[in-house]
Amino acid sequence: MKISRKEAETIFLAKNLDLIAQKLEISQAEARAVQAKYWPNPTLSISEVNLWRTYDIEEQPALIRNWGKSTQISAEIEQVIQTAGKRRKNIELQKIEVEGEKYELQEVLRELKKTLRNTITEILYNQEQQKIYQGQIASIEKLTKSYNNQLNLGNISKAEYVRLKAQEIEFKKKLVSLKQEIEEQQVELKALLMLPSQTYLEISDSLVMPEKQLSELEVTQWMEKAKENRPDIMISKNKEKHAAKNLEIQNAMKTPDVAVSIGYDRGGNIMKDFIGLGVSMDLPIFDRNKGNIQEAKLEIEKSKLETRKNMMKSDNEIVSVFRNYIRTQQVSQEIDENYESTLDGLLVSHEKNFRLRNISMLEYMDFLDTYIGNKMIILDTKKELNQYYENLQYVVGQDL
Repeated sequence: MKISRKEAETIFLAKNLDLIAQKLEISQAEARAVQAKYWPNPTLSISEVNLWRTYDIEEQPALIRNWGKSTQISAEIEQVIQTAGKRRKNIELQKIEVEGEKYELQEVLRELKKTLRNTITEILYNQEQQKIYQGQIASIEKLTKSYNNQLNLGNISKAEYVRLKAQEIEFKKKLVSLKQEIEEQQVELKALLMLPSQTYLEISDSLVMPEKQLSELEVTQWMEKAKENRPDIMISKNKEKHAAKNLEIQNAMKTPDVAVSIGYDRGGNIMKDFIGLGVSMDLPIFDRNKGNIQEAKLEIEKSKLETRKNMMKSDNEIVSVFRNYIRTQQVSQEIDENYESTLDGLLVSHEKNFRLRNISMLEYMDFLDTYIGNKMIILDTKKELNQYYENLQYVVGQDL
């Protein structure tokens, strides 16, 4: 199955289970915010119901037809009223938690996008290596077959044939190792895209240098953007807001809630049908919630330190990744545009001269090592530039 980078990201955004699960976390937080808006339910209690008639009872009017003349009953409805704005503050706290879950989604997305893009880069890198070794294997197999015929005719020594055959086996072993590496990368990529296990993915893009030109003048701007966009920093800032709101709630908890009640009593006192009002509340004599208030204050200080730490970490990461990118870019600029095609042309020339025995096996093998080594330098540079570019987007917190 051939797939491009853009197609992979589209599938990833639509199907990745980690993203779907995190979106459900947001929905759960929104449900808690809705729940926080409701008042506590009133409490209904019924008591003092006699199940049989006692002696010396004072009969009362019937409740239902002839029933109830000797029945006593008491009922009460109680409603708790939250004081000091506890309900409003709790609603605001739940809204802050919804924001926090949204930032968590952005952080999960940032982490997974980096993993996805770097995995695709690794697969492209190994695909390009495969092409190099497959080309060399096809070429050297022809040479080995030709040398085997010459050996049988007694025109060359066995040592020359063995040296060529050893190189062929070495290339094939390297190709097997590359396929094993790609297989491991396939597992990770298919897990990110939620594709069936039998699917084999081939990335249709080529491994090229990043198109965007980066300048050191942008570093300060990236640092400011990171403070506004990096999800881990936004999560820390959200925790500060959460801690501050929690302190408000803990201070409000010093004020006891009030319970208002209305009760009805039939035959329980000097009045036959008594209706009365009542109010109850805790007396804040022993517990003034001091411990929870102190803990909330310390949580604010801790969250501020966490935010400061994440900001410093962000600045250091941006500078470090950018420097690595520039160093690798300087190496890439040393490579001439036509250098790779020149290498390919020289390889064809050396293979032809080797077949015609114009150059020795030692010269051919020496150039073959040089060719593969330089090809790998070019591929390594492209891979590293792509990875550093993606890491830079990761530490800035947005696509550049």
